[in-house]
Amino acid sequence: MLSTRRQFLAATLPLLATARAAEPQVAVVDTHLHCFAGKDDAKFPYHKDAPYQPTDPATPEHLLKCMADGGVDYAVVVHPEPYQDDHRYLVHCLTVGKGKLKGTCLFFAGRAGNADKLRALAKAVPLVAGRIHAYNPERLPPFGKPELRELWKQYADAGLAVQLHFEPKHAEGFEPLIKEFAKTRVLIDHLGRPFQGTTKDYDRVVSWSKFDNVVMKLSAVPDKKAYPHSDPQPVIKRLTEAFGADRLMYGGGYNEKATGKSYKAERDRIAELLAHLTDADRAKVFGGTAAKLFKLG
Repeated sequence: MLSTRRQFLAATLPLLATARAAEPQVAVVDTHLHCFAGKDDAKFPYHKDAPYQPTDPATPEHLLKCMADGGVDYAVVVHPEPYQDDHRYLVHCLTVGKGKLKGTCLFFAGRAGNADKLRALAKAVPLVAGRIHAYNPERLPPFGKPELRELWKQYADAGLAVQLHFEPKHAEGFEPLIKEFAKTRVLIDHLGRPFQGTTKDYDRVVSWSKFDNVVMKLSAVPDKKAYPHSDPQPVIKRLTEAFGADRLMYGGGYNEKATGKSYKAERDRIAELLAHLTDADRAKVFGGTAAKLFKLG
Protein backbone atom coordinates (compact mmCIF):
# COMPACT_ATOMS: atom_id res chain seq x y z
CA MET A 1 0.00 0.00 0.00
CA LEU A 2 2.77 2.46 0.94
CA SER A 3 4.66 1.67 -2.24
CA THR A 4 1.53 2.19 -4.32
CA ARG A 5 0.90 5.59 -2.67
CA ARG A 6 4.48 6.67 -3.33
CA GLN A 7 4.15 5.63 -6.95
CA PHE A 8 0.89 7.61 -7.22
CA LEU A 9 2.44 10.75 -5.73
CA ALA A 10 5.53 10.42 -7.89
CA ALA A 11 3.34 10.30 -10.96
CA THR A 12 0.85 13.04 -10.05
CA LEU A 13 2.91 15.74 -8.31
CA PRO A 14 4.81 16.73 -11.48
CA LEU A 15 1.48 16.94 -13.30
CA LEU A 16 0.01 19.20 -10.59
CA ALA A 17 3.08 21.45 -10.69
CA THR A 18 2.80 21.72 -14.46
CA ALA A 19 -0.90 22.55 -14.18
CA ARG A 20 -0.25 25.30 -11.64
CA ALA A 21 2.51 26.77 -13.81
CA ALA A 22 0.09 26.82 -16.74
CA GLU A 23 -2.56 28.76 -14.79
CA PRO A 24 -2.83 32.39 -15.96
CA GLN A 25 -1.21 34.78 -13.50
CA VAL A 26 -3.31 37.73 -12.32
CA ALA A 27 -1.58 41.05 -13.01
CA VAL A 28 -0.73 43.41 -10.15
CA VAL A 29 -1.90 46.94 -10.96
CA ASP A 30 -1.40 50.18 -9.06
CA THR A 31 -4.39 52.29 -10.15
CA HIS A 32 -3.43 55.54 -8.45
CA LEU A 33 -0.13 57.40 -8.41
CA HIS A 34 1.25 60.80 -9.38
CA CYS A 35 4.43 61.69 -11.24
CA PHE A 36 6.19 65.07 -11.02
CA ALA A 37 9.12 66.51 -12.94
CA GLY A 38 10.06 68.61 -9.92
CA LYS A 39 9.92 72.29 -9.10
CA ASP A 40 13.09 73.21 -10.96
CA ASP A 41 12.29 71.45 -14.24
CA ALA A 42 12.00 74.11 -16.97
CA LYS A 43 10.73 71.67 -19.61
CA PHE A 44 7.68 70.66 -17.58
CA PRO A 45 6.86 73.61 -15.32
CA TYR A 46 4.00 73.65 -12.87
CA HIS A 47 0.92 75.64 -13.86
CA LYS A 48 0.56 79.19 -12.56
CA ASP A 49 -2.63 78.09 -10.76
CA ALA A 50 -1.03 75.04 -9.13
CA PRO A 51 -2.50 74.53 -5.64
CA TYR A 52 0.77 72.92 -4.52
CA GLN A 53 4.22 72.41 -6.05
CA PRO A 54 6.22 69.31 -5.04
CA THR A 55 9.91 70.14 -4.93
CA ASP A 56 11.41 66.74 -5.68
CA PRO A 57 10.80 64.78 -8.87
CA ALA A 58 8.88 61.50 -8.96
CA THR A 59 9.71 60.39 -12.47
CA PRO A 60 8.33 57.61 -14.67
CA GLU A 61 11.81 56.08 -14.81
CA HIS A 62 11.87 55.84 -11.02
CA LEU A 63 8.33 54.47 -11.07
CA LEU A 64 9.20 51.71 -13.53
CA LYS A 65 12.18 50.71 -11.38
CA CYS A 66 9.97 50.53 -8.28
CA MET A 67 7.40 48.52 -10.22
CA ALA A 68 9.99 46.01 -11.42
CA ASP A 69 11.46 45.60 -7.93
CA GLY A 70 8.12 45.64 -6.11
CA GLY A 71 6.20 43.19 -8.26
CA VAL A 72 3.81 45.64 -9.95
CA ASP A 73 2.99 44.82 -13.58
CA TYR A 74 1.05 47.93 -14.65
CA ALA A 75 0.20 51.34 -13.23
CA VAL A 76 -2.14 54.25 -13.86
CA VAL A 77 -0.53 57.70 -13.70
CA VAL A 78 -3.15 60.13 -12.42
CA HIS A 79 -2.46 63.60 -13.82
CA PRO A 80 -1.99 65.83 -10.74
CA GLU A 81 -3.32 69.32 -10.06
CA PRO A 82 0.05 71.14 -10.10
CA TYR A 83 -0.04 70.82 -13.92
CA GLN A 84 -3.76 71.72 -14.15
CA ASP A 85 -4.91 70.94 -17.73
CA ASP A 86 -1.40 71.05 -19.22
CA HIS A 87 -0.81 67.37 -20.00
CA ARG A 88 2.71 67.53 -21.44
CA TYR A 89 4.28 65.70 -18.51
CA LEU A 90 1.59 63.02 -18.58
CA VAL A 91 2.36 62.44 -22.27
CA HIS A 92 6.04 62.15 -21.38
CA CYS A 93 5.33 59.65 -18.60
CA LEU A 94 3.11 57.41 -20.71
CA THR A 95 5.58 57.52 -23.59
CA VAL A 96 8.38 56.40 -21.25
CA GLY A 97 6.04 53.73 -19.88
CA LYS A 98 5.97 51.81 -23.18
CA GLY A 99 2.79 49.87 -22.44
CA LYS A 100 3.37 49.50 -18.70
CA LEU A 101 1.61 52.78 -17.88
CA LYS A 102 -1.77 54.26 -18.70
CA GLY A 103 -3.13 57.60 -17.57
CA THR A 104 -5.96 59.67 -16.13
CA CYS A 105 -6.33 63.17 -17.56
CA LEU A 106 -7.68 66.32 -15.90
CA PHE A 107 -9.92 68.92 -17.56
CA PHE A 108 -12.12 71.62 -16.07
CA ALA A 109 -15.78 72.09 -16.94
CA GLY A 110 -16.68 75.01 -19.16
CA ARG A 111 -13.25 75.75 -20.58
CA ALA A 112 -13.06 76.45 -24.30
CA GLY A 113 -11.37 73.81 -26.43
CA ASN A 114 -11.80 70.95 -23.96
CA ALA A 115 -13.31 68.57 -26.52
CA ASP A 116 -10.57 69.07 -29.11
CA LYS A 117 -7.77 68.85 -26.53
CA LEU A 118 -9.24 65.68 -25.05
CA ARG A 119 -9.58 63.99 -28.43
CA ALA A 120 -5.99 64.84 -29.32
CA LEU A 121 -4.68 63.61 -25.96
CA ALA A 122 -6.65 60.35 -26.13
CA LYS A 123 -5.24 59.76 -29.60
CA ALA A 124 -1.66 60.45 -28.49
CA VAL A 125 -1.44 58.32 -25.32
CA PRO A 126 -3.34 55.47 -23.60
CA LEU A 127 -5.89 56.96 -21.21
CA VAL A 128 -8.35 55.16 -18.94
CA ALA A 129 -10.22 58.04 -17.27
CA GLY A 130 -10.82 61.76 -16.97
CA ARG A 131 -10.75 63.26 -13.49
CA ILE A 132 -13.14 65.73 -11.85
CA HIS A 133 -12.32 67.38 -8.50
CA ALA A 134 -14.73 68.60 -5.84
CA TYR A 135 -12.29 69.19 -3.04
CA ASN A 136 -10.90 72.71 -2.96
CA PRO A 137 -13.76 75.06 -1.95
CA GLU A 138 -12.47 77.65 -4.41
CA ARG A 139 -12.39 75.22 -7.35
CA LEU A 140 -15.62 73.26 -7.15
CA PRO A 141 -17.22 72.01 -10.38
CA PRO A 142 -20.41 73.74 -11.56
CA PHE A 143 -22.91 71.32 -10.00
CA GLY A 144 -26.28 71.23 -11.73
CA LYS A 145 -25.09 73.27 -14.70
CA PRO A 146 -24.70 72.24 -18.37
CA GLU A 147 -20.91 72.72 -18.25
CA LEU A 148 -20.38 69.82 -15.85
CA ARG A 149 -22.68 67.55 -17.83
CA GLU A 150 -20.84 68.45 -21.02
CA LEU A 151 -17.44 67.55 -19.53
CA TRP A 152 -18.87 64.23 -18.29
CA LYS A 153 -20.22 63.57 -21.79
CA GLN A 154 -16.87 64.43 -23.36
CA TYR A 155 -15.14 61.84 -21.18
CA ALA A 156 -17.85 59.30 -22.01
CA ASP A 157 -17.66 59.99 -25.74
CA ALA A 158 -13.90 59.45 -25.61
CA GLY A 159 -14.49 56.01 -24.12
CA LEU A 160 -13.05 57.01 -20.74
CA ALA A 161 -14.23 56.43 -17.21
CA VAL A 162 -15.08 59.45 -15.07
CA GLN A 163 -12.78 59.59 -12.05
CA LEU A 164 -14.11 61.52 -9.04
CA HIS A 165 -12.03 63.00 -6.22
CA PHE A 166 -14.31 64.70 -3.71
CA GLU A 167 -15.34 65.22 -0.12
CA PRO A 168 -18.47 63.22 0.73
CA LYS A 169 -20.56 66.36 1.18
CA HIS A 170 -20.34 66.92 -2.59
CA ALA A 171 -21.56 63.43 -3.52
CA GLU A 172 -25.14 64.60 -3.99
CA GLY A 173 -24.09 66.88 -6.84
CA PHE A 174 -22.56 64.01 -8.81
CA GLU A 175 -25.35 61.47 -8.38
CA PRO A 176 -27.66 62.68 -11.18
CA LEU A 177 -24.84 62.30 -13.72
CA ILE A 178 -23.88 58.85 -12.44
CA LYS A 179 -27.49 57.83 -13.08
CA GLU A 180 -27.82 59.56 -16.44
CA PHE A 181 -24.58 58.14 -17.86
CA ALA A 182 -25.23 54.64 -16.59
CA LYS A 183 -23.01 53.05 -19.24
CA THR A 184 -20.01 55.19 -18.32
CA ARG A 185 -17.69 53.76 -15.68
CA VAL A 186 -17.22 55.95 -12.59
CA LEU A 187 -14.10 55.56 -10.42
CA ILE A 188 -14.19 56.84 -6.84
CA ASP A 189 -10.81 57.94 -5.51
CA HIS A 190 -9.44 57.32 -2.03
CA LEU A 191 -12.28 55.25 -0.49
CA GLY A 192 -14.59 58.21 -1.12
CA ARG A 193 -12.79 60.12 1.67
CA PRO A 194 -14.67 58.47 4.60
CA PHE A 195 -12.91 60.45 7.32
CA GLN A 196 -13.72 63.85 5.81
CA GLY A 197 -17.50 63.90 5.96
CA THR A 198 -20.53 63.19 8.08
CA THR A 199 -21.89 59.67 8.43
CA LYS A 200 -24.91 60.66 6.33
CA ASP A 201 -22.72 62.07 3.56
CA TYR A 202 -20.54 58.96 3.44
CA ASP A 203 -23.57 56.67 3.53
CA ARG A 204 -24.59 58.22 0.20
CA VAL A 205 -21.16 57.43 -1.28
CA VAL A 206 -21.36 53.80 -0.17
CA SER A 207 -24.93 53.59 -1.51
CA TRP A 208 -23.50 54.12 -4.99
CA SER A 209 -22.66 50.42 -4.89
CA LYS A 210 -26.21 49.97 -6.21
CA PHE A 211 -25.06 51.52 -9.49
CA ASP A 212 -23.33 48.88 -11.59
CA ASN A 213 -21.07 51.46 -13.26
CA VAL A 214 -19.40 52.63 -10.01
CA VAL A 215 -16.01 51.25 -8.95
CA MET A 216 -14.33 52.10 -5.64
CA LYS A 217 -10.57 52.60 -5.33
CA LEU A 218 -8.73 51.49 -2.22
CA SER A 219 -6.16 54.28 -2.45
CA ALA A 220 -4.79 56.76 0.10
CA VAL A 221 -5.73 54.25 2.80
CA PRO A 222 -4.78 55.76 6.18
CA ASP A 223 -2.46 53.95 8.56
CA LYS A 224 -3.90 53.88 12.07
CA LYS A 225 -0.35 53.98 13.42
CA ALA A 226 0.14 57.45 11.91
CA TYR A 227 -1.61 60.75 12.67
CA PRO A 228 -4.57 61.20 12.84
CA HIS A 229 -4.71 57.47 13.71
CA SER A 230 -7.87 56.71 11.74
CA ASP A 231 -8.60 52.99 11.58
CA PRO A 232 -9.46 52.02 7.99
CA GLN A 233 -10.42 48.42 8.78
CA PRO A 234 -14.18 48.98 9.33
CA VAL A 235 -14.35 51.12 6.17
CA ILE A 236 -12.49 48.53 4.09
CA LYS A 237 -14.77 45.77 5.39
CA ARG A 238 -17.86 47.81 4.58
CA LEU A 239 -16.67 48.61 1.06
CA THR A 240 -15.79 45.00 0.27
CA GLU A 241 -19.27 43.96 1.38
CA ALA A 242 -20.96 46.74 -0.60
CA PHE A 243 -19.00 46.65 -3.87
CA GLY A 244 -17.45 43.18 -3.99
CA ALA A 245 -14.03 42.38 -5.42
CA ASP A 246 -15.20 42.89 -9.02
CA ARG A 247 -15.71 46.61 -8.33
CA LEU A 248 -12.73 47.35 -6.10
CA MET A 249 -9.25 48.43 -7.22
CA TYR A 250 -6.04 49.04 -5.29
CA GLY A 251 -3.73 52.01 -5.63
CA GLY A 252 -0.86 53.29 -3.53
CA GLY A 253 2.71 53.15 -2.30
CA TYR A 254 4.51 55.22 -4.93
CA ASN A 255 6.18 58.58 -4.30
CA GLU A 256 9.55 60.21 -4.84
CA LYS A 257 11.06 58.28 -1.91
CA ALA A 258 9.63 54.88 -2.81
CA THR A 259 11.73 51.78 -3.35
CA GLY A 260 10.70 48.39 -4.60
CA LYS A 261 10.69 47.20 -1.00
CA SER A 262 8.50 50.03 0.30
CA TYR A 263 6.18 49.74 -2.71
CA LYS A 264 5.52 46.09 -1.91
CA ALA A 265 5.26 46.79 1.82
CA GLU A 266 2.33 49.14 1.22
CA ARG A 267 0.55 46.47 -0.81
CA ASP A 268 1.20 43.96 1.97
CA ARG A 269 -0.30 46.39 4.50
CA ILE A 270 -3.51 46.62 2.49
CA ALA A 271 -3.53 42.84 2.04
CA GLU A 272 -3.76 42.51 5.82
CA LEU A 273 -6.86 44.73 5.75
CA LEU A 274 -8.32 42.39 3.13
CA ALA A 275 -7.57 39.19 5.04
CA HIS A 276 -11.29 38.42 5.19
CA LEU A 277 -11.37 37.95 1.40
CA THR A 278 -10.42 34.82 -0.50
CA ASP A 279 -7.09 34.70 -2.35
CA ALA A 280 -8.98 34.97 -5.63
CA ASP A 281 -10.86 38.10 -4.54
CA ARG A 282 -7.69 39.75 -3.20
CA ALA A 283 -6.08 39.08 -6.58
CA LYS A 284 -8.97 40.91 -8.24
CA VAL A 285 -8.55 43.93 -5.95
CA PHE A 286 -4.79 44.06 -6.48
CA GLY A 287 -5.00 43.93 -10.25
CA GLY A 288 -7.52 41.56 -11.77
CA THR A 289 -10.38 44.06 -11.80
CA ALA A 290 -8.23 46.89 -13.15
CA ALA A 291 -6.60 44.70 -15.79
CA LYS A 292 -10.05 43.72 -17.06
CA LEU A 293 -11.56 47.22 -17.02
CA PHE A 294 -8.49 48.99 -18.43
CA LYS A 295 -7.51 46.26 -20.91
CA LEU A 296 -4.06 45.69 -19.42
CA GLY A 297 -1.94 42.73 -20.38
